[in-house]
Amino acid sequence: MKRITILSFVCILLSIGSAWAHIGSAGIVVEKQVGKYGLLISVQPPDVVPGVANVSVFVQQGRVTSIGARPIYFFAGDKGAPTHDILTQSADGPYRGDIWLMESGSSSIELTIDGPDGHQQVIVPVVSVATALREMPTDTGIGLAAMGLLLVVMLVTIVGASNADGVFTAGQVTPAKLRRRRLAGMGVGLVVVTLLLTGWRSWWSHTSDVYRTEQLYQKPTLTTTITGSAASPELAIRLDTTGFSMPNSPTRRQLNFLIPDHGKLMHTFLVRVPGLDAFAHLHPTRQDSLQFNSQLPGLPAGKYLLFADVVYRSGFSETLTDTVDIKTPITTAKAVTDPDDSWLVTNAISTKPAKPAMARLDNSMIVCGKPGDRVPLADGSSMLWMDKPGAVLETGKPYVLKFALADVNGTATPIEPYLGMSGHGVILHNDGSVYIHLHPVGTYSMAAEGSLVKRIADTARYAPSIKADVFRDSIDRYVAYLKTLPETERNKVLAAAMPSHEMKINNMVSFPYSFPKAGRYRIWVQVKRQGKVLTGVFDTDVEEPLM
Repeated sequence: MKRITILSFVCILLSIGSAWAHIGSAGIVVEKQVGKYGLLISVQPPDVVPGVANVSVFVQQGRVTSIGARPIYFFAGDKGAPTHDILTQSADGPYRGDIWLMESGSSSIELTIDGPDGHQQVIVPVVSVATALREMPTDTGIGLAAMGLLLVVMLVTIVGASNADGVFTAGQVTPAKLRRRRLAGMGVGLVVVTLLLTGWRSWWSHTSDVYRTEQLYQKPTLTTTITGSAASPELAIRLDTTGFSMPNSPTRRQLNFLIPDHGKLMHTFLVRVPGLDAFAHLHPTRQDSLQFNSQLPGLPAGKYLLFADVVYRSGFSETLTDTVDIKTPITTAKAVTDPDDSWLVTNAISTKPAKPAMARLDNSMIVCGKPGDRVPLADGSSMLWMDKPGAVLETGKPYVLKFALADVNGTATPIEPYLGMSGHGVILHNDGSVYIHLHPVGTYSMAAEGSLVKRIADTARYAPSIKADVFRDSIDRYVAYLKTLPETERNKVLAAAMPSHEMKINNMVSFPYSFPKAGRYRIWVQVKRQGKVLTGVFDTDVEEPLM
């Protein structure tokens, strides 16, 4: 494989159109335990709206007799949602079904599970936006045009005949006067049909323009600069929303309506290319509606891909992208903007599969499963990829990626909550075309789930309007309040806002995911141990399935 250049990374990044919530991986994968039911849920949203979302539910635990699904939109709420469609159990086990999503923006799929183990409901947030244009095949267009022309001729002929032939009996010779009436009727009919077709064409052109300019997803432009002194460089991220619209807001993105995810208004990831050997997870502070600033940690010089995750009040989440050029190594910067910021410099990603590093384990780790790979961590402990199916994984297949922590003796060592969760993961394709920020419960934002769950519980037919400045001030006060709390108390507050997430195994974190395309990937897994954020780095290859 040829070494990928920095320019090719930048070109790939800038050409990506489906950059909401993550990049290059539109499907939602969720692992949930509700009551006695253990579920692995996959939702593939449409790339054209209105469109059909493909829903698959794998029952891992519990006795299920039926599963229903329906879309619920943030602004319409539960009262404006349709009835449930019953999913069909397929021959290979999972329940499957197609659910129509009729509106762009923030929505959710509500699943109802029934069986001997009780009745349960699950909410899966879905970003429903148009990301593609459909071009009609040439042969189909020619065929439809010919049929349309035939229909026009028949309609004009019918109008002319009704104006003349319908006034005398069958077999009677048509007088010249009636022939003139027939021609006049056909002329009038042709004019009426032409006016109708012209009006339809104008409506269609307007609808097409609205789709391209307002419904088709466009990501905002970021202007990212490095300011401050060489000893204390600062990253400034400014959003340019000129000319860009957001679903449910036809004229502008409502940046005053950002909500915190894990207590942070923005999660920013920096990855140096092409080696993917320098990584930072930062949490910039909001300066005003459009600008966020963050102190840069000790990173080497080079070109970096920047991914900034934000969530809006409606539950709509997106990833904003840019590139950053750090011209000189940052060696003197020690202060950080946020105590939860973390960074790591490691080896470059290889173009060849790496040999798994074997670990020295005791019985407490072996019972967790067979490790597929092991990496050392900064504090001397080790992180292990447990139950890895093989050296090469397959595209389109839902996996549960499990990672465990072991101390220097190979004994299971507990992890602590990190931003209210057992861990965080980031996956990046080695050409930059796929990026996702993972959580133990799934591939969506926890803040989006919380916002949608609250909206569904609301009995109002429409979401209430809120003044932008009032909303923003309340969010800023809440974020500032979280910073004043001791870490233990802050984690309790954050965990309470995420009822679907529960730390079950104190030395392990898992992430459900389905790789969207073949290639080589780097995975960063972040956990906290003894008050320090630790980052494990794993590489894996993914191929298209043989069948």
